[in-house]
Amino acid sequence: MTDPQGTGAPALTLPEELLLLALDPVRGRPMSNLKYLTYGLAGAALADLEAAGRIAVERGDRVVVINPLPMDDAVLNGALTALPDPGKNRGSSVKAHRWVRTAARPVHGLCLRRLEERGAVHREARRALGLFPYDRFPAGPVDLTGPARARFRSAIDAHLPDHRSRLLAAYASATDLDTKLLPGGSFRAQRRDLKRLAKQEWTAHAAYHAVQMDKTAASNSGGGT
Repeated sequence: MTDPQGTGAPALTLPEELLLLALDPVRGRPMSNLKYLTYGLAGAALADLEAAGRIAVERGDRVVVINPLPMDDAVLNGALTALPDPGKNRGSSVKAHRWVRTAARPVHGLCLRRLEERGAVHREARRALGLFPYDRFPAGPVDLTGPARARFRSAIDAHLPDHRSRLLAAYASATDLDTKLLPGGSFRAQRRDLKRLAKQEWTAHAAYHAVQMDKTAASNSGGGT
């Protein structure tokens, strides 16, 4: 499948589009909590794998690979290979929220690399306090962020008319990105609806569960959120 914008490039995966929604195009940093975002990216990869017929969910929250045939997309193939190999342990499965937590950083790295290849972001090496290296990813020469955000707002205005827009909105809510994309009191009702959606879609609920585990741990340790 190619980009619906007519560029001829492969269409964005769900995790790539979620990352475009989350990255500040000027600062090159996520607008919301990075760790929460990575859980959303991993959950979004599960949704794409399910749509491609590679995985299924059993007993409500356990992911099983039903077709290990490699994917053409590097992001999704990386996610697929991180799941239990059915050839080595027939019938093996993993709890969705546990897999989301372990796969979060690798999926995030794959998404960033893919968006670099597309020209949507470019990597800037920085140092915090002049000592600690980190990377920023501001917008690149190919504007994919603007169209992604326009699609998101149009879908919200149209009450999420298709499954893909519902999934993206659910991940935004599960990772607290919705407060940045839909800020203020005028969007309060929409954010409330999206929170329910995040609990209904199993891949989004896996990310939501992982986020809530982090929040509970921080609260119990006295660290807040």
